[in-house]
Amino acid sequence: MPDFSFSSASGLGVTLDTARVRSSVESDFWEEVAIGHRVRHSVPVQQTFTFSAGDPERLDAFLQNQTAIVSRSVVQKHIRGGHVTVNRKKITKTGYALSEDDVVVISLEELPSSSATIDPVDLDLTVLYEDDACMVVDKPRGLTVHPAPTVKEPTLLHGAAWLFKKRKLKFQPSSVLVHRLDKETTGCLLIGKTPEAHLFLQKQFETRTVEKKYLALVYGQPREAKAKIDAPIGRHATERTKMSSLHITNSKQAQTTYETLGSQNSTSLLLCELHTGRTHQIRVHLESIGHPVLGDSTYGSGASAAFAKKLKVDFLCLHAWQLAFDSPASKKRVHVTAELPEDFDMCLTLLGLADAKVTA
Repeated sequence: MPDFSFSSASGLGVTLDTARVRSSVESDFWEEVAIGHRVRHSVPVQQTFTFSAGDPERLDAFLQNQTAIVSRSVVQKHIRGGHVTVNRKKITKTGYALSEDDVVVISLEELPSSSATIDPVDLDLTVLYEDDACMVVDKPRGLTVHPAPTVKEPTLLHGAAWLFKKRKLKFQPSSVLVHRLDKETTGCLLIGKTPEAHLFLQKQFETRTVEKKYLALVYGQPREAKAKIDAPIGRHATERTKMSSLHITNSKQAQTTYETLGSQNSTSLLLCELHTGRTHQIRVHLESIGHPVLGDSTYGSGASAAFAKKLKVDFLCLHAWQLAFDSPASKKRVHVTAELPEDFDMCLTLLGLADAKVTA
């Protein structure tokens, strides 16, 4: 199977790096959390956390991102109050400029309960799998996974809070989402029911034992029917809301395997498997080989955008189809499949690719 490798071009960008967090009580677990940070903590989680900066950025913005369900103003209050240190030096300036690998410590003892900020909302989420320790939900299109300052509407985390309420489970926002999906991506999303289960599942993401398979409808037909794209990904040097495998300086290793299931009418249905979990990974990788995901307004080409408009496809044709992991409850392998959304399925039928997905 061919292996496509890409070298990153020089530029001014910095990587959306992995942050590390450690609680005041030692633990043997490293986890990949839903907001894109790597966390080390014990159960129960303590109130003092240590973070290692990835991107150069403001101190208050960095800490607000780490504690995403706490407001910027609360974080700023703690900085000014002397509850934050950088490299063991107390910092009271909220706009202090962090450098990569700076060690940041914050005491959250006086923060309000984070669970109080996540009101349960019935989002009519479909549960695809459930046991005593975890569940897999079918994420709908257009739903942001995690709260953020710019997100005003309910998120999947609010929907998870509703599911916990119905089951009379204790809801701890920081120990629920095991990973994340882009807002416009549909399909399997894994949720932990307890901090212990969350850690167990996160460990599998870190050691890359979780199988993540996606269905992607792309513009054009890849030259190689099956290949591995091995291209580092980092934040775009000039377009800061985008990721890239070319216009970057700092980057993280990223690998995606794809297999062409069928090609018709200037499109191809690909089965993609993630071997790493970088932001927008599949979308960036497929764009980098000249075959962007149909309906991708961020990474699509002019030609793919025109073709999508002609077909009246106004949604991202990317679906988290299958997820396989070891259950914290039974320790047995669990395989979960999310059926394609109706509009995606109809699009495949229109293009003559309805039978292609059957072979996946």
